[in-house]
Order: sequence, then structure tokens, then C-alpha cells
Amino acid sequence: MKRLSTFLVALLACGPLGAQPAPFDMTGERPIEDQAPAPEQPEPAPYSAPAGGHSGDKSGTKPVSDQASFRRHIIPFSSLSLTGEVDERAWSVYLTPAQAAAGGDLIFEYQNAVVIAPENSVLSVFVNGKLVGEGPVQAGEKPESRRYKLPSNLLRTGSNEIRFRVQQRHRTDCTVESTYELWTEIASGTAYIQFEGRDAARLTTLQDIQAVGVDARGRTRFNIVAPAFDQPSRTAALMRLAQGLALLGHMPAQSFEVRGDLPELGRAGELTVLAGTAAELQPLFPSLPREASTTAVTAFVESRPEGAPLLVLTGPDWSAVNLAIESITTVMDKPASVARDVIETGRWRLPQAPQVISGKRLPFSALGVVTTEFSGRRFRTAFAIAVPPDFYANAYGEATLLLDVGYTEAVGPGSRIDIYVNGNIASTVPLDSSGGLVRHLPINVTLRHFHPGANLIELEAVLLTDADRKCAPGTTASTEPRFALFDTSEFAMPNFARIGRLPDLAAAAGSAYPFRSSTKPIALYVDRAETLSLSAAATFLARLAVAGGRPMAIETITSPVASADKETLFVGAMPQIPKSVLTEAGIDLNSQISWGSSASSEVLADSRAAFDAWQTRLNGGTWRSQLRGFEDWVKNTFDISSNSLRLLPPDEVPFAPPDTATLLIAQSSNPGAGATWTLVTAPTPQHLRDAVSTISDVSRWSQMSGHISLYEPVNDRINSIPAQHFEFVETRPPSLANYRLVLANWLSSNILVYAVLLVCLVVLLGLATASLLARLGRRQ
Repeated sequence: MKRLSTFLVALLACGPLGAQPAPFDMTGERPIEDQAPAPEQPEPAPYSAPAGGHSGDKSGTKPVSDQASFRRHIIPFSSLSLTGEVDERAWSVYLTPAQAAAGGDLIFEYQNAVVIAPENSVLSVFVNGKLVGEGPVQAGEKPESRRYKLPSNLLRTGSNEIRFRVQQRHRTDCTVESTYELWTEIASGTAYIQFEGRDAARLTTLQDIQAVGVDARGRTRFNIVAPAFDQPSRTAALMRLAQGLALLGHMPAQSFEVRGDLPELGRAGELTVLAGTAAELQPLFPSLPREASTTAVTAFVESRPEGAPLLVLTGPDWSAVNLAIESITTVMDKPASVARDVIETGRWRLPQAPQVISGKRLPFSALGVVTTEFSGRRFRTAFAIAVPPDFYANAYGEATLLLDVGYTEAVGPGSRIDIYVNGNIASTVPLDSSGGLVRHLPINVTLRHFHPGANLIELEAVLLTDADRKCAPGTTASTEPRFALFDTSEFAMPNFARIGRLPDLAAAAGSAYPFRSSTKPIALYVDRAETLSLSAAATFLARLAVAGGRPMAIETITSPVASADKETLFVGAMPQIPKSVLTEAGIDLNSQISWGSSASSEVLADSRAAFDAWQTRLNGGTWRSQLRGFEDWVKNTFDISSNSLRLLPPDEVPFAPPDTATLLIAQSSNPGAGATWTLVTAPTPQHLRDAVSTISDVSRWSQMSGHISLYEPVNDRINSIPAQHFEFVETRPPSLANYRLVLANWLSSNILVYAVLLVCLVVLLGLATASLLARLGRRQ
């Protein structure tokens, strides 16, 4: 009861602060006073009026002075690229009450391919479903800036939908291939909303953490300033804080830096959080709230002279600081047993991805795909669906797209509909030349392309006509629709096997499995309590929390033996990781010394050169090259590899990471109990911090899979090594129907075992038939 009363007092003592402290107010209705001037911003690019078309409430006056305005970058990626004849992208931007009331201008700079015909191409911008401006695509020679006025009654407190849509036509070419040359690109640093008034820069409530936004590169950064961060007893609380901040921010590329001093303040897309006792924080920030010496405080204050918001979590001792931290995490907490209906992707893609369980059908209207008529050559649209972490159907089964489409008789032979899943071609269906309306045209998509978490499904219709083949010069682009897709189309997911597999980094990346479902605290081993390793651990745990949709309890350990039966995360530079962890993860122990050294890099380069030379020598017209070609043909045609033709999986050889990699993530079973060890390591602490920050971007994070994943900055990709040995983990009550599906998928992955079992069953059937005929049959 005493602890509960202390927690309530902590909440009541927290609040928005300007120059003077005030009680914490979650409603955000208290006026803010004594605002310092906003930091100077570079002048926005000059506005260039479109040469035609509707431009919405376009501001033709002088740009708003940066001395009385605040700028919010709105594109949550490094750049927004719209390609093909039709394309669009939508996401949401969170606005504080002051920003929603201020109104302002939406400003961006774009450039497009020189082959785009501006008279037939349009770039449109929508905010909350309303067209705020559009104009011709005419920036082929140099970038062009556009500015559209946003009325205050259009914006709202909370999430606001931003949608960019483009229609593009080629100047001279009418082939389908020419549509791949069409692109319009908007750099993240040139696209922002400029709000009128200085109040828009203020953050006042915990919910306003969602308005931290992104910087000019589309990234979000949280600086956790904790003077006592090097004390191991503080680590668990700081990791818990990172998860809460990440869940509130929920941006696609979030990174954390744990440090003991104040960073540069006032930078876009960053929030600095002060966490520590009043005595620890006083030397760094003297203007602490008066209550900090007596009770837990969670409050926003402003730095002087920058006027940047700082979130202060403080109190007389660390128990009070923990209460302040929990005031953030408890807002986002939920029981581990609660299933999610939707995977939240709204900050980088709308609509959000619904989680599809076995035997479910969803209309396209529920997936954000609207009825569309199209007059071009290559139509493309996309939607996202999510599957649970115990999805086990990578070797059998098919989902079905039931398309309601219409196309004219002008659409000739060779036209087709292609389906892509996560960037991989999954199915192709030709369109006959009869034209007309087709109701629920079935297109089967193999489930092998799906992975736990959100999956992007793209539909592309390639339309060939005689008019496009002739492409008579001087003819204008036809606006007569030749293809239509109706939102009554459906996506049908069949019943699939549900059982967890360990190790499986794809499930960890997609849904934070098995961390999210653990009822015990996550054991965290960090090699040293220093800023680089702690920053990497905070960023990785924060990304797991976003993937799982909830913060996880953390318990620090100093030895692998202390992990017991808990899910354990090891974070540190390779030389500092215990050898027992490396051995269990299947990592070559020599890598502790050799990984990242310049000498080994030279040896690696020489080895690769020798390997390439021998490969060229052996492939030169020998029987081996013919056999290798036959193996490739069998794999590409029948999806059968040599690994599928084994009765037993091969032994795993200790893996030595190449020097081209700067990060290694490995997963294995705990040697003593039914839990999991996950290792995150790099050659040096600097590599560790930088590489974890890089892969925290959702576009790279989703590439993790298998037993080991490596990040190679040269290719800017994550390469994975599949697990040869894994164990099944029950995730739902036993049922014969589910076991049948699990067995079906396992046998489909091990076809030689299936063939042997089939032969044995045939032999047994033959023997049983012979025995039965010997007893009952008619003797001659």
C-alpha cells in the first residue's frame, strides 16, 4: 500500500514545466508560459509555383520567418521514391495540440526522371484524406520546391495521415519496360511542415513523445543522460526506459545513446532524457523542479538558451527514479498473453497490417486497397498483412488472392498479373484476350515467402495493347481505362501450422519471439557498463519492444551461469563475450582474436581470390560444372536442394564471421533449460553501437532470419544462415488438426524422409495384403 501511494504521489507531482515547475498534467490542457525563442533554422527552399493544375491553399506570400516558426520533418525514411506510372505512399505524423492548432505550410522539394512528360503527369498531396495541393511533375532538370497552406481546422491532435500520390507518363516510349524509368523522389530533409508560432516546438505531456518525429535523414534518436549509467545496478532501469520511449515514439528507425553528459540540444528528431537522482542531475541541469528532492518527478522542462524540451525523470533516490521511469513504461504495458489484432506500422505505412490467423478472409477494402481504374501499361498496388510468430508453413500451403477485375478487349496476349511477397515474385497469372469482368479470379501464392510479423504483398498488372506496340509519334496519352481493380477482391489465408521454432531470428525480428511471451524477466548480459555497449543494448531492446508491442522486464546478469531458465540477451564486443556463449551459439572461438583485424582482412582477400580462381578452373567444361548446373536447374524448377535430400540434418560447423561484417546476431538454446540465448556482437564496441543503430531501421531489421544474421555495410544488407538443428516449442493447446499441419510442413521440408516413409507404407500395405490373401484367398 505504501508503494502504491508513493506511485500516485509521483504521478501527481509530474507535469509540464516552463521556467517554473508545475504539477504533471496528462491532459495537456495547461497553458505554457515563458517560452524561449526557438533555435534558428536554415531558410526553407524557395517556393516554385506549379505550372498548372490545382495547388490547394497555396501560399504565395513570403516564407514564414523561422524566428517565429517551428519545422517538423515528415518523411520517416531517408527519401521517398515513387516509381512507375501510378504510385502512392501513406503514413501518419503525430501532432501535439499546439501544432494542430497552429496550422502552417507543408513544404517539400522533389525531382523526377527527365523522361517524364509533365503535361500528362501529376503529383498530389493529401492530408487527412483532403487534397491540399497538386501539380505537374516537371522537375526533370533540377529540384523544384512546393509549398501548400494547411488550415488549422484540417490538422488534428494525434495522428494525421500524409499521402503522396503520383501519376506519371513517359515522354516518348510506350513499352512496359519504359515504365521502370519513371520515378519521382523527395529527400527527407526537404519535406517538412512549418508551423506558425513558437509554441509548436513545446512538448508538455508524455503522449507528446510521439511528436519527437524524425531528423533530415528520417531517423529518430533518444539521448538518455544518466550520470550513474556506469553502475550495473542502474542498467535494468535504463533498458526499461529505452523500451518505453521506443514504444511511445514508434518510429521506423529509432536509436538510443546512453551517456553521462548533455549532448548538443535542439536538433530535429531528437529527445534528451535526464534520468537520475536530484543530486546526480543537479551539476548537469541546475533548473530541476523543486519537488525533485522529495518525490518522484516526471516532467518536461526547457533548456536555456536553446529552448529545447528535456524530459526529466528524477527523485531523491533511485527507487523514486524507477517510479518515474515506470510512469512511462506502464502506459505502454500489456499482458504477455494478449494477442495482437494489428501490427502497428502507421508511422511508416498505412493502413496498418492486420494479423491474419488460420482460415481468415479479408476484403481489399479492409486492407486499404480502393477500387481503381487504370489507363496505362503497368498498374501496381500493395497492402500489408501480418502472421503470428509461431507461423510454420514455409514448405507447404498457399494463400489465395480472389481478384475482382475488369479489362477491355484492347488488352492483348502476353498481359498478366504478377504477385510479389516481400519483394519476391510469388505467382503469375496470364490474362486472356477476351476482356470483360472477372469475379474472384483465384491467384495462389505459396506461403514460403511469408515470415512472422508484417508482410508486404504487391499486385502488378502488366497490360499489352496494339496501340502501345505501334506507339505512333505525336499521339497523346489515352485516358480511357483499360483495367480496373475492385475493392471487393479478397485475400484468403488457409489454415496453417502454428508452433514455435528455436532458433528463429525471423520470429524475433517480426514479433520479438520468444522475448514477448516470456513471463520471467529477460536476462541481460552487457560486457562492460560503458556508453557504447549500453547504447547498443538499449537500441536492440527498444527495437524488440516495438516488434513485440510491449515493454519487457529486464534483469542484469554478470555470468552465463546466472541465466538459469530465462530468455537471455548477450550484448558486447566479441573479445569480451564468454567463450561458453560463443560455443553454444556455434561461433568459431578464433574469431575473438581474428575478427576485424587488418591482417585477417588481407588473408580473407587472398583466400577469396584463390577461391574464385579455383572456381573458374573447375567450372571450365568439366563434368562438375554440368552437375552443378543440373543441381541449380532442379532447385529453380522443383525447389529441391541437396539439404532436402538428407535423412538427418548436417552437423553445424563453427562459424567464423567475415571481416566484411560489422555485426553478428546469433540465437541458440540455453544448454541447461528450455530457454533461448541471443547474442549480439561486433569486433569493437564502436562497431557494435553503430551497426545496431543501423539495423534498427525497419527496412533492415525485417531481413533477419535463421540461426545467424550478419550485417555487412558494403552491401547494406543482412545476410542470414539457416538453422540446421532446431526444436519445436508448443505455443497453443495440443490439437490433432494442428499436429497434422505441423507434420505436413516438416515432411515437405524433408522430402527424402517422406519418400522413405511412403515406400515403407507401400511395402507394409503389400505385406498386409499378401497375408490377408494367404488366409482368405481362394487356393488353386
